[in-house]
Amino acid sequence: MTSERIGSALNEFSTCDIGDALVKLKYPNGGFLDGITMYSPDRHDAKLFGQVITVKMVDAACNTSPSLPKHFCDYNEAGKVMFVSQPHGMYSACWGGLMTTRAKYLGAKGVVVDGRFRDIGEHRDMDFPVFARGQSILGSNGFTRASEVNIPVQFKDELWIQPGDYIMGDADGVVVIPVSHIDAVVEFCTTRKKIDELTFEALRSGEPIGEAIKRLRQ
Repeated sequence: MTSERIGSALNEFSTCDIGDALVKLKYPNGGFLDGITMYSPDRHDAKLFGQVITVKMVDAACNTSPSLPKHFCDYNEAGKVMFVSQPHGMYSACWGGLMTTRAKYLGAKGVVVDGRFRDIGEHRDMDFPVFARGQSILGSNGFTRASEVNIPVQFKDELWIQPGDYIMGDADGVVVIPVSHIDAVVEFCTTRKKIDELTFEALRSGEPIGEAIKRLRQ
């Protein structure tokens, strides 16, 4: 499927739906990016979806890692989502309002930061999706620098983010979907959505939840 068709097929589902599918498919952690939260936009119905461009940050003092020929934010592309991997334990931000301004101009769908960001009001004013592990008042200067773009980056244990994977984020959280699992995820979610509709109907009519789940979902 093309990226547009994949987006059309998956956009009707939530991160919870997709996570359940990936658990069923035995994908590490169900693709769940634990600890990543939506900070912008400030709307519960906001959703982020797109193909991933990865960025690996390193400690600014590191002189053995590669360097980029241009600012990492300039690698954003229209319709895609940047995933920034910051070294754990840093209390500085690696994304801010200037970067959102540039990313939005380039047509990026949003950013997911496995680390900290700052300037929350600026992102919300621009209605730009920002998902992150936390906030900071400090910029990246002197703390971190971008080292590589579009390489596999480890999120946690066996869960890695690969360039070209798909990411979905909503008010419940963020999930990464490998290209190899797209068809199976769509099939599972489509079937489960019909079952969920029947389950909700049963619960609204007064059926006990245990009985409804046993009858419809197992």
